[in-house]
Amino acid sequence: MEVTGSRFCGSTERGRMEGWGSYTLPTGTEYLGELRDGAFHGRGALLFPGGGTFRAVWHRGVPAEGKFTFADGLEYAAERWDYCDGYDRRFYTEICSGLRPAGISQLTNLDPPRKIPEGCYDCGDGFYNPNTRTVTDYELRFLRNAGKPSVSSVMS
Repeated sequence: MEVTGSRFCGSTERGRMEGWGSYTLPTGTEYLGELRDGAFHGRGALLFPGGGTFRAVWHRGVPAEGKFTFADGLEYAAERWDYCDGYDRRFYTEICSGLRPAGISQLTNLDPPRKIPEGCYDCGDGFYNPNTRTVTDYELRFLRNAGKPSVSSVMS
């Protein structure tokens, strides 16, 4: 089923999304999870094109409780959020070890920063190349293909 540029894969009842399914928005954001009466309802996750994930328990299309995880694995915590808030833009290593002298900027949390090949993204255990959809380690050895996540891996 396709509506307003979005795509739905799953079962329907009376013309409305029902049960487990995948709903992809025109922006590329994908919802994987339970649906009821045409709305997100139950356990489900939003997978954002940049790699972030929002896992939640939904009630009639509204998240009742949930957790956002950034593409780099950092989990957002509403309480005691100590990472680059509106008042303190330091990296975690700068909070622990202090700021560097003027003129020697720290551009990442790692010091010295890893050299990231152009057009690639650091994913913790290696680099993701969006053109080849592969992850290689920091020595440029193949680690894995990066396909779409399965429903079971998203829900855990």
